[in-house]
Amino acid sequence: MVFKRRDSRSWPRVVLEFFWPRGGWRRASSYILHRLRRLPDTPDRIARGVFAGVFVSFTPLYGFHFLAAATVAWAYRGNILAALLATFVGNPITFPIFATMSLETGYWLLGAEYRLPLSAVMPAFGEAGAQLSRNLIRLLHGGETYWEPLKVFFTKVYLPYLVGAIIPGTIVGLMFQYASLPLIRAYQRLRSRKTVERIERRRASQRVKMAQAEAADWQLLGADDPGDKPPRK
Repeated sequence: MVFKRRDSRSWPRVVLEFFWPRGGWRRASSYILHRLRRLPDTPDRIARGVFAGVFVSFTPLYGFHFLAAATVAWAYRGNILAALLATFVGNPITFPIFATMSLETGYWLLGAEYRLPLSAVMPAFGEAGAQLSRNLIRLLHGGETYWEPLKVFFTKVYLPYLVGAIIPGTIVGLMFQYASLPLIRAYQRLRSRKTVERIERRRASQRVKMAQAEAADWQLLGADDPGDKPPRK
């Protein structure tokens, strides 16, 4: 296959690189920023795509962040690829911060008295996923299903998380949007100027080569200078 990796990665390596990419998060962040600046679109659309990716990173839509970011970017008329790249703002380092902000905001908005500790959030998602899988298997085999644990998870965790993500996600997303906009504009202007300079240098080099070739032609015709006329026979 053309796009197959040269070295296949084991599952432990995949998990390790998810939490700590090769080269570190600083290098990964630099790469994502570099890719964002080089996207072939207007700065406004790219910045709106960045908002979409950052906003979705605050939501509990684990496994669907790419799809959700693309949908928000499309609705906001942003660059979809920029939105997909910006979802990497949500990573194992920032997830605890984003989850805390979303959950606490959700509990406050819904007036909930029960607050799940942050250390129990990810285990709750894991247990809910396992319970959903067991129920689906039981449905296929005609067995008895148990939906009460999922109802508790939805009301105690998922709904506050989802509702609470709106405010901090919007605020931080707008911060990223308006902070990235001048950077993208400046980079595109610099890149455009360098492209023009590169074209001018290429044209100047071609003019020099053409002048040298013309001078060589005149010398072959017996003239010392291109301004001289060749002798008539």
